[in-house]
Amino acid sequence: MLRVRCLRGGSRGAEAAHLIGAMLGRAVTGWVQRALQSTSSAAAAQAQHAVEEEHVTEPVHQECPVCSYNEWDPLEEVIVGRAENAHVPPFTVEVKANTYEKYWPFYQKYGGQRFPADHLKKAVAEIEEMCNILRHEGVIVKRPEPIDWSVEYKTPDFTSSGMYAAMPRDILLVVGNEIIEAPMAWRARFFEYRAYRPLIKEYFRKGAKWTTAPKPTMADELYDQDYPIRTVEDRHKLAAIGKFVTTEHEPCFDAADFIRAGTDLFVQRSQVTNYMGIEWMRRHLAPAYKIHIISFKDPNPMHIDATFNIIGPGLVLSNPDRPCRQIDMFKKAGWTVVKPPMPLIPDDHPLWMSSKWLSMNVLMLDEKRVMVDANETTIQKMFENLGIKTIKVNIRHANSLGGGFHCWTTDVRRRGTLQSYFH
Repeated sequence: MLRVRCLRGGSRGAEAAHLIGAMLGRAVTGWVQRALQSTSSAAAAQAQHAVEEEHVTEPVHQECPVCSYNEWDPLEEVIVGRAENAHVPPFTVEVKANTYEKYWPFYQKYGGQRFPADHLKKAVAEIEEMCNILRHEGVIVKRPEPIDWSVEYKTPDFTSSGMYAAMPRDILLVVGNEIIEAPMAWRARFFEYRAYRPLIKEYFRKGAKWTTAPKPTMADELYDQDYPIRTVEDRHKLAAIGKFVTTEHEPCFDAADFIRAGTDLFVQRSQVTNYMGIEWMRRHLAPAYKIHIISFKDPNPMHIDATFNIIGPGLVLSNPDRPCRQIDMFKKAGWTVVKPPMPLIPDDHPLWMSSKWLSMNVLMLDEKRVMVDANETTIQKMFENLGIKTIKVNIRHANSLGGGFHCWTTDVRRRGTLQSYFH
């Protein structure tokens, strides 16, 4: 049967009509050519004519497998990352600027090597159980391809080895029926897209839009090689004046610095997302979507979803340790701002690539169900008081690799429509 591009998720009617017309035209042309070539018998030609006529006149409108406008509509399909073969990134300037000083000896010792084997084994088991629970909740789960991240690669501008495909939220942003591949900002993540390409090609063949943002060269000019980060106080001062390790040499961004609320997306300028990257996204998504830049009192901004996590229409978790400087505009718009309780994760648990605030890095299965850390009893109570059922899962060892439930996933399809929630 003839398959046509899905029309949901903001596709323009004229564009869709043009595409359908072109496809029908090609189908008719193909039939004419085959009919002229068929000389074996009149009966065979007549049968072929009937079959081809059916192909032309009965197109099948296939529903797009990719469609997500916000962080809370009912979740139907999700990509979950892989911890297998995860490697510690080489200790370059952009990695140093995004990690805490107490872990620098770890990076100096293990950079370019596999994460500790026993820890990694436990993380893999936790994510497998998370996938099982998602399936039990009625969600289709897809996974990236296993990759050998130890392979060293070289471009004209740098040499590095890889890292992992653990955090699809960092690299893939779904807006409507479009998958946007983020360019990334760490050299160790330059080729991370390769793990997701088989999935993205599958979605594209079934009708999704697929956009790859301009890939940065990641030349030395993209990074402030003398970025002065000796103490947390240094970082606070630098972030307050808008100085980060990434420069404006070329566009760069991680998808996880954006968070969606229908026609409005919110983004922070961070160590991995620069203003050129934000402007590329603004122009790419205009006029259907509006990009708002917000900022936080954060000494180490990298990825927005453990600082500002939108969990429902007009409902947001705002980190009390990293307050939003523009919070009044959300209150004026009638939003409810909830400050989550302090995390319970112990001080001695290794968090090589993240803060304790992964406790608020939750995944909404719908407006009334949330996937939350099984150990974080205080935030569970907070959700219950909001009338939201908690789906409790333990991913403490997986947390060490740099993410909570939101980071470990990219929602491919949520059952909902494009709406405006911010006025």
